[in-house]
Amino acid sequence: MSKYAVSSNHLSPIDLLGERVEGTFTAEEAMEKGHLGGWNIRKTPSFAFVDGKKIARPGMFDVIRDNPENGQPQVMGKYPVSESYSIIQNEDHAAFLNTLVEESGANFELAGSIKNGEVVFLSMKMPGHIQIGGVDPIDLSLLAINGHGGSMSFTVAAMPIRYACSNVLNSVHSGMSGLVRIRHTSGAQKQMVAQAREALDISFKYLETFQEEANRLINTTMTQSRFEEIIEAEFGADEDAGKAAITRSEKRLDELNGLFADALTQEGIRETAWAGYNALTEWADHYSPARGADQDLSRAQRSILDPSFKTRALELMLAEV
Repeated sequence: MSKYAVSSNHLSPIDLLGERVEGTFTAEEAMEKGHLGGWNIRKTPSFAFVDGKKIARPGMFDVIRDNPENGQPQVMGKYPVSESYSIIQNEDHAAFLNTLVEESGANFELAGSIKNGEVVFLSMKMPGHIQIGGVDPIDLSLLAINGHGGSMSFTVAAMPIRYACSNVLNSVHSGMSGLVRIRHTSGAQKQMVAQAREALDISFKYLETFQEEANRLINTTMTQSRFEEIIEAEFGADEDAGKAAITRSEKRLDELNGLFADALTQEGIRETAWAGYNALTEWADHYSPARGADQDLSRAQRSILDPSFKTRALELMLAEV
């Protein structure tokens, strides 16, 4: 029996990143459960040490927080930020989310931080779900992400999640990414309130586009042999590849073919281009190689923050429609 013939009960990548906060009714309550309150994020002048001397970096600042685990100051990010960089406190993040909840009827799901506090997120589940082809249910979550290390904008992302395998299907659909970004510049807090409605509008438009393309995929037949041809052309090793690269490629192709052919998560959609897309996204979220001691966590971070693989997977399957 194939290993994919047994249900794996995957957790969504989002579930691996934070604390469950279901039953909370305000963002402040969700933040408290996710240990996100009272960080007191601020900028302090940045210094370098040269030959034992402390030298100021003109116009450059370090971002500092009070670590909630020990109460001690902690530098956020690898590099200093400029004078124009504006702090978006976790409390500002919460006020924005409360506006989204009031507008949409969403429920808080998870809250937490990754990368040693440099990236903070809260997720909300939108009411109801959609059915792809009338048979495959998809939930929609909104993920509000803020970076405190100077390298990430405040971002609201629409995240369709397939119920059967907990894949996060955050591809770019027909040029739409489902993202709203607010830069850390002067007036950012005011922009956040003004752009709450825009974030919801973009999310709903993204979901509509997503459903249209998914229905096209589920109504397109794809045989096992055709799927194998596609992934061999896209992910197969080059002719001059070394032995290690060939081994990695063969393993990836074997896993992808197994997911398409045998995974219980494909029941009801098997031998369609939609099944091909979900085999690729399931592999990315739950089987792809990842660095670090906690590969599940590394894979989850990549799944949420970098949709490039899934966007390419979608392009490959839509080319068959």
